[in-house]
Amino acid sequence: MSENGDRTVAQNKKARFDYFILESMEVGVVLTGTEIKSVRAGQVNLKEGYSAVKDGELWLFGVHIAPYEKGSYYNPDPVRPRKLLATKGQILRLSQKVKEKGLTLVPLKMYLKENRWAKVELGLAKGKQAHDKRDSVAERDAEREISRALRRRQEDD
Repeated sequence: MSENGDRTVAQNKKARFDYFILESMEVGVVLTGTEIKSVRAGQVNLKEGYSAVKDGELWLFGVHIAPYEKGSYYNPDPVRPRKLLATKGQILRLSQKVKEKGLTLVPLKMYLKENRWAKVELGLAKGKQAHDKRDSVAERDAEREISRALRRRQEDD
């Protein structure tokens, strides 16, 4: 748990590798009773998820929330579209950016705010080309080598 009481349930690490994240924002998620129990248990997969504006509302598609194992016969579809809660101004601004510039909305992480409300951090993203991904890998490897060298140097001292 972080210092402000938020607990990360799931993180989409692949999104930061596949996309340039231009900006991010916090939105609420509409869940059913058994879904929130699965979220609290950490049974969420954001890898295939994306978000879109449909009929003036913000929706989350492709996110898998596993059925609650102790739930009854009424467990909703694990990958059903889920409504996201954002202000009308935010939705309008996001829909304009997505239409104009060819950007997409990607869920970066899902967390419980103050251990009560399920929130999603959405990122306004632009897709990376193959050479951009290679650059990211090379940069990450270089940082890893630098940290190893610093660690070795501290151990020698």
